[in-house]
Amino acid sequence: MLKTNKKKICIVAISLSKGGAERSVSMLTRMLAKIGYDVHLVILTNQIFYSYSATLYNLGISKDSNDDTIFSRLKRFKKFREYLKIHKFDFIIDHRPKNNYYRELFYKKFVYKNLKTIYVLHSSNQVLYKNDKLNKFIKIHKNNYSNIAVSNYIEHDILKASGIENSTTIYNAYDPKWIESDEIYENPLNGKTYILSYGRIVDSIKDFRFLIDAFFESKLWKKNIYLVILGDGKDKDALISYVEGFEGSNFVLFYPFTSNPFPYIYNSKFVTLTSRYEGFPMVLLESLSIGIPVISLDIKSGPNEIIIHKENGLLVSARNIEIFAKAMSSFFEDKILYNHCKNNASTSVEKFSIEKISLEWEKLLKHEE
Repeated sequence: MLKTNKKKICIVAISLSKGGAERSVSMLTRMLAKIGYDVHLVILTNQIFYSYSATLYNLGISKDSNDDTIFSRLKRFKKFREYLKIHKFDFIIDHRPKNNYYRELFYKKFVYKNLKTIYVLHSSNQVLYKNDKLNKFIKIHKNNYSNIAVSNYIEHDILKASGIENSTTIYNAYDPKWIESDEIYENPLNGKTYILSYGRIVDSIKDFRFLIDAFFESKLWKKNIYLVILGDGKDKDALISYVEGFEGSNFVLFYPFTSNPFPYIYNSKFVTLTSRYEGFPMVLLESLSIGIPVISLDIKSGPNEIIIHKENGLLVSARNIEIFAKAMSSFFEDKILYNHCKNNASTSVEKFSIEKISLEWEKLLKHEE
C-alpha cells in the first residue's frame, strides 16, 4: 500500500472544459491524489466537464456573478492569493496558457510570490519564446521550480532552445481502466462503419475542413463508410454548412461533445488527427489505448512521439488532401497493414499509462533542490 504523502499541491487551470489539456488536468488530480498528495484544484472559469480528485476552489463562480471589470478581477486575484497563503502549498502546478508577459509578471510578483511554481506547457504554438524582446518573459520560467513540457519537441525546440534549462518532459497519461472496463461500448451509429475525429471544433487549430476534403477525395462514402466529427466549438455550424456542398454530404455526421467519447472511439475503424499544431494530442493516446489505430498528420509536436508509422498507425508527412485520402483508403484496402496496426495499438502506448506517468511526477515533486 502506498504511503500517504503530506505535501500539498495546488493545480491551477483555466477550467475543466471540453479539451485534451483539460482532460489531462483532470487526470493529474487523480494521479497525485492516488499517490497520497493533498491535491487542490483552482479553476478560473466556471466550466466543469471532467471528473477530478481534489478540493475544488472555483474562482469562476464569482466571475459569473460580477461584471468582469478590472476591480472585480483584482478582487478575485486577491482571494486567490489569500487561498494560497492560507493553505501553504508546497507546489503550484500551473496549466494556464502562458501568452502574455504582463499577466505572467503579475502572477509571479503577486499571486505566486514566494511559492514554488511548476509551469506546464500544453501547446507547441509558443511563438513568444522565439521573440528576443521577451527575455524577461523567459526569465519568469527560469525562476520556476520546474517547467514541464508535454512533449520532447516542446522541451527541446521551444523551452531549452530559449535558454530555459530547468525543463523536462512529462507526457500526458491514459488510464488503463479504459481497456479493462467492463462497460460494453455499443456502436453509437447502429453498426455503421465510420472514421472518427474528435475535439474542440476550432478550425484554425484542428483543421477539420482539411479532413472533410480528404474524406470526399477518398470516395470512401461510396462504400458506405461515414466520417464522424465529435465535439463542439465556434466553427461547427460553418463546417456543417460546408459539408452540404458535397455529393455524399449525408455521410459526414456531426455529434455533440461528450465527456465519455470511448463508445465512439472503440467502434470506429480508426481515428484521425489533422490539427495545425498540438502539444501532446490526447486524441491519439486515448484511441490507441483502447486498441484503435490512428492516422495523423506529422505535425511538429506530439504525433511522432506516439505513432510508430505502420506499426500502430500512419503518419502523413504533408498537409496534402490527396495523400491523406490515400492513407485513409489504405486502412480499408490493406487488411494486413490495418490488422497489424490494430493489434499493436494498445501495447504501443503502455509507457504513457497513469501508473508510469505518476512515477515521473512523484520523482519531480520529491526531488531536493
